[in-house]
Amino acid sequence: MKNLPRAIFNGEIETITTEEGIKKALSHLNKHDIVGIDSETRPSFKKGRMNKVSLLQLSTLERCFLIRLNHTGLTSALIDFLEDPKIIKVGLSLHDDFLMLHKRAPFEQKGFIDIQKYVPQFGIKDRSLQKIYAILFNERISKSQRMSNWEREELTPSQKLYAATDAWACLKIYNLLEDLRKSGNFTMQQPSTKTDETKDN
Repeated sequence: MKNLPRAIFNGEIETITTEEGIKKALSHLNKHDIVGIDSETRPSFKKGRMNKVSLLQLSTLERCFLIRLNHTGLTSALIDFLEDPKIIKVGLSLHDDFLMLHKRAPFEQKGFIDIQKYVPQFGIKDRSLQKIYAILFNERISKSQRMSNWEREELTPSQKLYAATDAWACLKIYNLLEDLRKSGNFTMQQPSTKTDETKDN
């Protein structure tokens, strides 16, 4: 996979540190039916210590908002967005994201699709974003910034690009697989007998 060309988000990246900025971002996102979502947390190297979510990424195909929760907290406007069932939010390993976000504020997540639970019906057994994206687009997603300091005063350009690419990639994966499903140009596997839900996790 290391020899594949790198996948890079080429759209607009906007960093948000105020409640007013969140409202403006959501005004844009609320015009879309589907958005990509991801989060980042400053790594802790002390046993038993866990930091709160530092960053929430919300992305369309052309624009990604990096909301610095360590500055804004999880505002009522963000909670309303996370609880809105009409806007589909697509991410990876969302159970872990929710566990961390719930430490900032209680909310009832709605309208979510977890890529890890969505791809098996297409015969994809891999669970990492890197591998799923490489299978579908023959490009690699860099993880070089994953363990960086997401609470630093100013995010670096590399951090911003990394964060935006992850949320955008989830959206791209879902859009491609939905197009395949609607076209019928693939053979779906029989659904699992387990009661895994892709929405409202």
